[in-house]
Amino acid sequence: MVSTVLASSLARRNIHYGWVVVATTFLTMLVTAGAMGAPGVLIKPLQDEFGWDTSQISSALAVRLVLFGLMGPFSAALMNYFGVRKVIVFAMVLISSGFVGSLFMTEIWQLLLLWGVVVGLGTGLTAMVLAATVSARWFTKHRGLVVGMLSASSATGQLVFLPFMAQLTESYGWRATVFFVCGMILFAALVVLAFMRDRPSDLNLPSFGEETVSPPPPAQSGGLLVMLATPITVLRDVSKTSTFWILFATFFICGLSTNGLIQTHFVTLCGDFGILPVAAASVLAVMGIFDFFGTIGSGWLSDRFDNRWLLFWYYGLRGLSLLFLPFSDFTFYGLSIFAVFYGLDWIATVPPTVKIAADRFGREKAGIVFGWIFTGHQLGAATAAYGAGLSRTELSSYLPAFFIAGAFCLLASVLAITLKKSGLTGAGPAIAH
Repeated sequence: MVSTVLASSLARRNIHYGWVVVATTFLTMLVTAGAMGAPGVLIKPLQDEFGWDTSQISSALAVRLVLFGLMGPFSAALMNYFGVRKVIVFAMVLISSGFVGSLFMTEIWQLLLLWGVVVGLGTGLTAMVLAATVSARWFTKHRGLVVGMLSASSATGQLVFLPFMAQLTESYGWRATVFFVCGMILFAALVVLAFMRDRPSDLNLPSFGEETVSPPPPAQSGGLLVMLATPITVLRDVSKTSTFWILFATFFICGLSTNGLIQTHFVTLCGDFGILPVAAASVLAVMGIFDFFGTIGSGWLSDRFDNRWLLFWYYGLRGLSLLFLPFSDFTFYGLSIFAVFYGLDWIATVPPTVKIAADRFGREKAGIVFGWIFTGHQLGAATAAYGAGLSRTELSSYLPAFFIAGAFCLLASVLAITLKKSGLTGAGPAIAH
């Protein structure tokens, strides 16, 4: 296989193959996140062609976000059972099917099925849980940095493609953007088939930072149904702890204030103030660039500082930036200030959250536990996606949704520092209350 030859070549140069896996995962999450972000520039074209209102379209996008989150813990179980590579390729087939099918839709229920259910399930298999799984399996050293890099790829992918997709939609129609998304997914799937491996032991390698090769886990007993029941068992155990519920609540607010609100509605919000879609999407791209550096920096910080206080500052600053946006007058300078500060904080909360979950609940459960925490994120995102659309339909304004999201971020910053410090340091596989 290509990966075996490449791993041997890199080993002679003292380069761990885990970095190839990180690069492959980075591309995967970048592309699938771009697919997640695409509907943000397609709301207006769908309204114009089919006559659907914002709340109707938002309901389909909300379903997508809910399933995107609910798949998290089960995707971790599927990766344990089938392997990371097979799950990723299957996910990309689902995402492509949803977008290709949308080329022929004429009714709102078809949008709900294709962009809500099918794309939601597919993207949910390649969500943040993939980053948590790859980092936990392949890295002991620099795990926080790796989570930061992969988290940055997901958030950046939701934003950096938007200017091009907005221009493509404006010039050639929304179906051209669908073809572009499918092309990106096909390319990424080929890279995954060539370079992705499930565990370091597949290549007879130790994880990065360790000296000896860890044996592969024992074969799962009881079949797929037992494996799919594992997330429920883990949820039953971790739901008895205050740490889980605080992380769940803060990540609900994280989703409420990021992709459910900004990714889904920012372009349309700017249109209400006379800003063209391409220009609005360019502001999102600037956020994506700053997010890339902010999230990687967050990963570096999470390896060195108290993660509770990192979350306190991240949520607090995000809340202040959202409360500032309605007073920016949507001028070039006002939006630039917002893009920089909000972009740096877009998804910087992920590395500290993953670190806290892994430290408290242990490496083996980290992926599934974070999957449930990420479910909270997407429930918050779905709430914002639908709620903001409803606000615009009923009140002719998105601004109430931004004030609410900003206030909730300030609440999240307070919740973060209520976490017990004892839960942040090497709790191992045991679950502590």
